[in-house]
This record gives sequence, structure tokens and C-alpha cells, in this order.
Amino acid sequence: MAAVSIVAETAADEASREALLDRAMGPGRRRKSSEKLRRGRKPSEGLAFVARGADGAVVGTVRLWDVTAGENGVGALLLGPLAVDPSLKSAGVGSALMRLAIGEARRLGHKAILLVGDAPYYARFGFSAEKTGELAMPGPYERHRFLALELVDGALDGAKGVLKAAGRKLPKMAAAA
Repeated sequence: MAAVSIVAETAADEASREALLDRAMGPGRRRKSSEKLRRGRKPSEGLAFVARGADGAVVGTVRLWDVTAGENGVGALLLGPLAVDPSLKSAGVGSALMRLAIGEARRLGHKAILLVGDAPYYARFGFSAEKTGELAMPGPYERHRFLALELVDGALDGAKGVLKAAGRKLPKMAAAA
């Protein structure tokens, strides 16, 4: 991890980030249910990060997105994708990205983070399916992989229904690309 630095993502990182996501997640990544919530939107303000190797190359990424958690309009964040270059798996890059993302979300006053992912991996950061029972993703997903972390106790109490995209929209031309 010593040769990796984590910084705020910039517009110049976009092509490298997309190439990393293709390498790490494969071609089916754009068909995921969580992608529907991200399409045409910008990440939540101040919550998009990249990890750079010693040569400056993007070797990891994480973003958080504004969503509304269900019918009663509970504001939350959707985390994802989290990806690390396959050559650096198990080097601590993903964990470092997660710790930073959660810490920044908390610092910025967000109340809860949701994601679809591997429960054993995300449990180490406090995520569980305990608060997602009445919530749903738009489109197909594996229910046991739908996890939440409350940054404020009780933030998801009473939340039910389908997640909806919220937050900043991309300019029309960028959203079409």
C-alpha cells in the first residue's frame, strides 16, 4: 500500500477509471441494477476517489451516489462500484478506499450508505442486510447482497420501497454518451 495514494477523482481520470472497471468487473458491469441508479448522474459532491500507483496510474476507484431510499424519501448514498486493479487484489487498496469513502460521507453529514456486494467483505466495514429488508433495488439483484451501513443510528428506520436516483444530473450531452 505504501506506493499507492488515494486522491479525489478528477475529470482527467475518467478514461483510466472506465478501463479499470472493465478489467476488474468485466463487460456485464453496465447491466447491473445499481448502474440504473447511476446513469445520467454525477457522484455525490466530494465522494469520488481514485487510488494511484507510484507511476500515477489509476489502480483503484470508489464513488458514492445520492439516492432516495424508498417511498418516504429517506436520503442515502449508494456506494459503487468499488474496484481495484486485479494485480493489486488483497493489497489493502480496496479497504483503504472504503475507509476513506465512509469517513468522508460521515464528515459531509450523510446518514446512510447502501450497496450491492459481497456480505463477508463489506461486513468488516459495518455493512449488513439488517436494514435493507423493506428496501429494493430497481431491476434484478441478489437480495442477500443488498447491504446498508447507518452513519447515524436509526437513519433507515421505516425506509421501505425501491431506491430512486437523486442528486446532481450530468449535462444532457454527457448523459447521452
